Amino acid sequence: MTVVKSTLSEEALGVTGTALQETLVDLLGLSLVGKQAHWNIVGPRFRSIHLQLDEVVATARAHSDTVAERAAALGVSPDGRPETIAATFALPGTKDGWLRDTEVVELMVSTLEAAIVRLRERIEVTEKADPVTQDLLISITADLEKQRWMFEAEKPHDNAAS
Repeated sequence: MTVVKSTLSEEALGVTGTALQETLVDLLGLSLVGKQAHWNIVGPRFRSIHLQLDEVVATARAHSDTVAERAAALGVSPDGRPETIAATFALPGTKDGWLRDTEVVELMVSTLEAAIVRLRERIEVTEKADPVTQDLLISITADLEKQRWMFEAEKPHDNAAS
């Protein structure tokens, strides 16, 4: 049953729908990774990283809603069910138990980086299929790159003063 008829061609809708669904899963999963780390972080930088994780979660959740609504507007039913996320999430995730602040920084850098790489691939494939979705993916990428930068800056760097 199709409730909304897309203005895109069938082929463009297939490419765009896949890109939106994969992005939705990445964003929902990222929000869960961020919350899990938020609840389990320990260490001297607990507070600052704890608060920074809230920013990542809020960003991922806001963008996931926009992505799902874009899919729905095109006639693609978004699937954010827990079992779908569990079955298809492909980004790095947390380990069990408490997480040192340094581990959380490394985790968030790698998880955000993986999400960004995947988004950049989707930006390429949606260029001709749907520039509106491509624009949305570009915006999400910019926000996630900002978050990655903030976590990357938390890592010790040998030549920070150079």
